[in-house]
Amino acid sequence: MKRPERVAVIGVGILGACVGWNLSRQGAEVVFIDAGEPGEGVTNWSFSWVNASNKTARKSYFDLNVAGMAAHRELAGTIGPDSWWYPSGHLRWADDAAVQAKLLETAGLLTSWDYRVEVCTGDEVRRRLEPDLRMPGEVPVVFYPDEAWVHGRYLVGRLVGQAVASGAELRSGTAVCDIGTGGDGSIRTVAFSDGSRLDVDIVVNAAGPSASHVAGLLARHLPMRREPGVVTRIGCAEVPVRRAMHAPHVEMRPDGDGLVVLHSREIDALIDTGKGPAQLARLLHESARQVVPELGDSRIAQTRVAHRPIPADGFPSVGAVPSLPGYYEAVSHSGITLGPVIGRLLASEILRGTRDKLLADFRPERFTS
Repeated sequence: MKRPERVAVIGVGILGACVGWNLSRQGAEVVFIDAGEPGEGVTNWSFSWVNASNKTARKSYFDLNVAGMAAHRELAGTIGPDSWWYPSGHLRWADDAAVQAKLLETAGLLTSWDYRVEVCTGDEVRRRLEPDLRMPGEVPVVFYPDEAWVHGRYLVGRLVGQAVASGAELRSGTAVCDIGTGGDGSIRTVAFSDGSRLDVDIVVNAAGPSASHVAGLLARHLPMRREPGVVTRIGCAEVPVRRAMHAPHVEMRPDGDGLVVLHSREIDALIDTGKGPAQLARLLHESARQVVPELGDSRIAQTRVAHRPIPADGFPSVGAVPSLPGYYEAVSHSGITLGPVIGRLLASEILRGTRDKLLADFRPERFTS
């Protein structure tokens, strides 16, 4: 009887956790490997918004993200939704006429693609959804009722915990420093910074911002963007927001445990100007108070500048690299939305050779040395 494939999943954020969980439950021998702790990297420092409304640049990318949303709902039914899954919808509005027009144009496009959209006024939003918002009563607000937010660290912990309970191994706090191949070029070993070595059949590169470095261990060129983002958590005695939202100049959502997450592309643009994380956090906090005055009494709890794992063309790199037998990539921005669907599709590809058409535009072979 052939032994199960031994798969080293390098990087235990949302993508690595989803791939490893799917492999483990289908009988593969999985080893999770992370230089830190599961879910504590970029996964814990993203806006964690499950959506396809912001993914309209390419219809195939939109379709993949819609499948990601459906896979989240299925996953919540499989493992239980408590502590990580919050399908409360998403609000978006603007204070600039041109931006408002673009939002409504996008809403029309999404409606034509059978994506659920509701357009309401600020007054309706305050009455029905978010009573503590400060916004003009007549401003158009787009509401996406099927969108959600996810507590990424809790989800990773749940998936890895289930996989380990079923026989998977977790090696955290140790980095991969070499990937060994045989005479035919296929994967044979993974070597660690502590001097140990592991025999494996397959490597999944889910290393997020470090994915280019991991690929380089096999002389594989994976070009990545440099795109840092700052995320702040503020603590509140009572959280005054109920769902994810993109307000003018700031986005926010609840985070459980009396916390609210703040992010802004405008503040991200200041990262390279010399402003430190504390200054950036104060700017985020001030922007949030303009939208939700009750956040004025909140305190800044945590701030981090994290690097988003975005391949050079902005789209995911998922699947086998034909020139490197046994090597697969799972590298993408929007990992929170895409994690469950990429996990399922890549596990099927690894174990059965199935190449799903949803990933046709996102194969790794589009990047060559």
